[in-house]
Amino acid sequence: MKPALVVIGNGMAGMRTVEELHQLAPDMYDITVFGAEPHGNYNRILLSPVLAGEKSIDDIMLNTREWYVQHDITLHAGDPVEHIDRRRRIVRARSGLEVRYDRLLIATGSKPFIIPVPGHQLNGVLAFRDIQDVETMLAMARNHRNAVVIGGGLLGLEAANGLQRQGMSVTVVHVTDALMNQQLDKPAALLLQKALEAKGLKFMMGAQTEEILGPDRVTGVRFKDGTEIPADLVVMTAGVRPNIELARRAGLHCDRAIVVDDTLQTYDPRIYAVGECVQHRSATFGLVAPIWDQARVCGAHLAGAGVRRYVQQTSPTRLKVTGVDLYSVGDFIGGAGSEDLVLRDARRGVYKRLVLKDNRVTGAVLYGDVKDGPWYFNLIQNRSDITSIRQTLLFGEALSMRAA
Repeated sequence: MKPALVVIGNGMAGMRTVEELHQLAPDMYDITVFGAEPHGNYNRILLSPVLAGEKSIDDIMLNTREWYVQHDITLHAGDPVEHIDRRRRIVRARSGLEVRYDRLLIATGSKPFIIPVPGHQLNGVLAFRDIQDVETMLAMARNHRNAVVIGGGLLGLEAANGLQRQGMSVTVVHVTDALMNQQLDKPAALLLQKALEAKGLKFMMGAQTEEILGPDRVTGVRFKDGTEIPADLVVMTAGVRPNIELARRAGLHCDRAIVVDDTLQTYDPRIYAVGECVQHRSATFGLVAPIWDQARVCGAHLAGAGVRRYVQQTSPTRLKVTGVDLYSVGDFIGGAGSEDLVLRDARRGVYKRLVLKDNRVTGAVLYGDVKDGPWYFNLIQNRSDITSIRQTLLFGEALSMRAA
């Protein structure tokens, strides 16, 4: 009889791990997957283009229900696991279904952080996290006018762009004075804001939400300074939190997230975890590149071919807003001993900033002209000495390679 692998979480991290395992050992386990959502596995990153009307739900499906059948994987969609019994090695789902495991993979992802201001539970307040959220937003856009997006980070700007493309009047509310302050320096953030304002988006910067107004559904938002703006829809994109309640109740060692080692194993050797619910060497994860790396390592260890170790790498950030080109990677702020190379071309709307330390590139912010982003990323990853191309570095790979 084959050993049983149970996967808790039918999202990108868990299913990518199963795909990696299948490539190495397709018949090793009887696999059962539990998912909270009533769908197959889809590309959550592409929810923004779905909201903007550029893609359909079918376009972003990664593993259809037929795929699970073809690979002899039992899928329980829309039936999340609510209890792990580590002593008896059994999981219990919301439906009451119990399944035994020999190996368990936890990929419960993260949950959106809903700011607990008065009114946050009103009808019309939602996150931007899953297909259901997008379908609700699309339905609202058909017969409502005013949307407020709280949070001017990557996800918030993509939500705002999508809602505006659906015909809504959108105001983005951000608590600091610079958009995407986790990924951009101030000059790039200002260029971005101007470009988005030119597309018709409105911004309230340095604004703190005090209350979401309305008797039973949203009618407006009030801020700390007393200002009020109308709102039929409020989308919260103020960050996420690792979804670890299930693991914590099961007694697994958790800090901010489920603590794993370099093989993605938890403190229980039968249980692995991947994705946004894990903490590796004190870091947590929200971008897809490191999660793919985790899946590769974890899949190999589940397959019994475990010589790999997970090593954290820098990952670039790109914004999925049509007509706005943005690329950010590495340490774009700099510090003691670092220096900046900056190119500004206001007429073309181009801004580049490279942070150097010890003749190596440690960070890059590109706006308007991002074609050399992957090249700068390689220079950062390979810790390349750029002494010989320093004069041409800002002008890109083609010129620098000719000059070298």
